Amino acid sequence: MPGKEARMRHGRSAFLLLAVVVSSPVASSAQDDPLDYPQWRGANRDGGAAAFVEPSTWPTQLTRRWQVETGLGYATPILVGEQVYTFGRIGDEEVVKALHAASGAVAWRTTYEAPFRNNPGTSRHGPGPKSTPLFYDGKLFTLGINGVVSALDASDGSLLWQKPAQTAEPLYATALSPVADEERVIFHLGGHDAGALTAFDANSGTVVWQWDGDGPAYASPMVAVLDGVRQIVTVTQRQIVGVDAESGTLLWERPFVSRSTNNSITPILDGGEVIVTGHDLGVTRFRPHRDGARWTTDTLWTTDEVSMFMSNPVLSGNTLYGMSHLRGGQFFALDASSGATLWRTEGREATNSAVVLAGDLLFLLNNDGDLVVARTNQTGFNQVTRYEVSASATWAQPAISGNRLFVKDESHVTLWTVE
Repeated sequence: MPGKEARMRHGRSAFLLLAVVVSSPVASSAQDDPLDYPQWRGANRDGGAAAFVEPSTWPTQLTRRWQVETGLGYATPILVGEQVYTFGRIGDEEVVKALHAASGAVAWRTTYEAPFRNNPGTSRHGPGPKSTPLFYDGKLFTLGINGVVSALDASDGSLLWQKPAQTAEPLYATALSPVADEERVIFHLGGHDAGALTAFDANSGTVVWQWDGDGPAYASPMVAVLDGVRQIVTVTQRQIVGVDAESGTLLWERPFVSRSTNNSITPILDGGEVIVTGHDLGVTRFRPHRDGARWTTDTLWTTDEVSMFMSNPVLSGNTLYGMSHLRGGQFFALDASSGATLWRTEGREATNSAVVLAGDLLFLLNNDGDLVVARTNQTGFNQVTRYEVSASATWAQPAISGNRLFVKDESHVTLWTVE
């Protein structure tokens, strides 16, 4: 088996990274194919999937094409071209794999040592990793459970640069997924009381800027242009902020403290406005804007009729769909312009549901391994069909590309197709 091994040191921490090419290296695809699912929540980080074609008659069951062990963790498998990239844990190592999308065959496999033990209060959440890889400019960027930042060549898995584990980490360890912006990759590193939103040069790993005004939460950052200014919008431990994308300067902030400071939901951007939600915080829409020499945020509406813990909603036109954690899990629809509740299911649907929007269909992957397909509408929950896609828990977001569904369960990734 051809392979190569590289050892890298950063400061006091040593990483043994092994990259093994199992078959011929694959060419990295351009990141503009509508079928790509190259990062957290898809191409636009909004839970949308492209090119799904609804069958005239839904099959009684999905077709399982392949299943590959990828390790523990909640990272979404990402897809670029005909290559699937996975991130998981096997023993005391974090493992990145490249799989051929058609067959599941392993193209390359890269590992590094990442010993991690949950504290007693969080053991049921597992040892991760929880962060979804980012594909950008032919490179893969990952954030390990204890804060190791890695940049890999997506064609063969070789290490380009790496930053060591953090000295502090959030209570439930790292979970946010990085974002790219104009040759920079942005991570929020550290722990609740000692962290920094950090922009690295994507090619060299050099720190471009840092903002250390608050520690990281578990939600992932977004890139937005608000009132003509390009900025990073992200939820931190105690607030939601807008940081200048070029300099890292804080532009605006507003308090946002959820129960147990467990801020987990990625902000939704819509026409220069921001929609946020959190554990027992309801849903709020606000508009950041300049007011002379300073920035301010205007609240447009807020509702406490639904609230999201770990299930990220999607926006379809002017309607927000998702799963509220209230009443044991309720699917819902909100009018995004007013915050009015359009409908809610009775409850006890699931503890969590990963929501993907494909055209006018909602794919709702519940944590018990059931995949619910529903049609978007403003009058009530309209279930189209339902499938069992895993016998083990499914907490990760699925990746949907065309009529292919890549599902991560406790330790495997499975390709299902709708035919």
